[in-house]
Amino acid sequence: MTTLEKNGFLIQIDTPPQAGRREWIGLAVLSLACVLYAMDLTVLHLAVPSLSAALKPTGVQLLWIVDIYGFIVAGSLITMGTLGDRIGRRRLLLIGAAAFGLASVLAAFSISAGMLIVSRALMGFAGATLAPSTLSLIFNMFRDPRQRSVAIGVWISSYSAGSAIGPVLGGVLLEYFWWGSVFLLALPVMALLLMLSPRVLPEFRNPEARRLDLRSAGMSLVAILAVIYGLKEAAQDGFNWQPALFILAGLAVGILFLRRQRRLADPLIDLRLFQIPTFNVSLATNVLAVFVAVGYFLFIAQYLQLVLGLSPLLAGLWSLPSAVGFIVGSNVAPRFVYRFPPAFVLGATLGLAAISLAALTQVGGTNGLAIVVTASVVISLALSPVFTLTTELIVGSAPPERAGAASGISETGAELGGALGIAILGSLGTAVYRSELTNRLPAGIPTEAAQVARDTLGAAVGVAQQLPGEVGLALLNVARDAFVQGLHLAAAISAIVAVGAAIMVVVFLRGESARAEPERTTELDAVGATAMDG
Repeated sequence: MTTLEKNGFLIQIDTPPQAGRREWIGLAVLSLACVLYAMDLTVLHLAVPSLSAALKPTGVQLLWIVDIYGFIVAGSLITMGTLGDRIGRRRLLLIGAAAFGLASVLAAFSISAGMLIVSRALMGFAGATLAPSTLSLIFNMFRDPRQRSVAIGVWISSYSAGSAIGPVLGGVLLEYFWWGSVFLLALPVMALLLMLSPRVLPEFRNPEARRLDLRSAGMSLVAILAVIYGLKEAAQDGFNWQPALFILAGLAVGILFLRRQRRLADPLIDLRLFQIPTFNVSLATNVLAVFVAVGYFLFIAQYLQLVLGLSPLLAGLWSLPSAVGFIVGSNVAPRFVYRFPPAFVLGATLGLAAISLAALTQVGGTNGLAIVVTASVVISLALSPVFTLTTELIVGSAPPERAGAASGISETGAELGGALGIAILGSLGTAVYRSELTNRLPAGIPTEAAQVARDTLGAAVGVAQQLPGEVGLALLNVARDAFVQGLHLAAAISAIVAVGAAIMVVVFLRGESARAEPERTTELDAVGATAMDG
């Protein structure tokens, strides 16, 4: 606590403890877990063409392979956060790291699409232990608001670093090895995490933590998966009674879950946080920004390889500028975001992202590399301050005793936003691809080959290589054009979402201070002031 004089009064300012060398080393270790998560996600996008040719998944199976990990993480984050409060956040991090490594090996040697989906689901449960542990440990290790802002910037940058490293290393592996080799990248990172964490990370647990409500945990997971399954089935076979039934069932379970949280003395989600306007708007903005960032990139990774014909290594290298943009933006953001009102910063950056997303609707079948790379870099630079500022506002708007719960909800929202981006935009893109391909299918294509080509662009590329020259080339051109139409739709929807988020923050965050933790001052009585004067 620091004492200052102001207008003849003694002012006591609560100064939180400064983080030392051990905390900063600990931050580097925590960043390893985030690097791993991002690496796993981006290398999978890069491996989609290879695994499509090897495992021959249907369109729905391919979407599940890509995003079952994110949905399991999103459905399990709050549960794992509560478990971490009970058994210790560092201990949970170590358990999750070991489990993640084992599940990665299982994924690498999957022999069918179904086995890979199960492996990815197991990786999701293990990955759910990493995110809440890292963020909650950061808020415990860095009490000073300025240091914490820098730490959060580094934390967000680590995801970007993983996005940058993943495609390059994954591209090298895919150039010389089988598609499953990309999952083995997790093993050395996990080994390093397991060795260093006990030495540099403190342990935090809640001594008053109550029993984990397993029924609530199961209900939250079922609600998320049922709704998403319904959306995927609607994209695959059209909207009918079956997907509608799953969507309604998921919504019903979700409503029952919320009612249960209101009745429990120690709920899985603290619904009182949603009574804070700044918390709600910041959380919604963060979810929408992640939805946009993750959803459109799924199309870009496939566009570079399957439309432009780049090798996995070249596709990874051309993805590098976008990831570097996130790293630069995340580290620069803390230097300026707190100098301006949040509404101004968020509105301007989301607007810039929307313009760049709209530019992606002009991408052509063979001449879009410059547009894709330039737009992706600008999107990264624009969205990185959004993630930094909204994370601070989400946790900073909550009372100190509920900061842990707020960080858990923040991470859950981010994971759910990314998974929904892949599911919704991926499903809509798949629907457009199939519709366009069906309407423009060239003559002379065998029925069985046409059916396989309708599943995914990767499958169409494989079929085209097996057909006679002109027929195969005609199918390939039509399939690529159909995929580009799906990319245009995904980019347009993402731009609209970004504009909507910009309008929301301008309307609801006007006048909101950007400081997550204002300094607390206490004026002493007149005796103290007189003594100061003397």
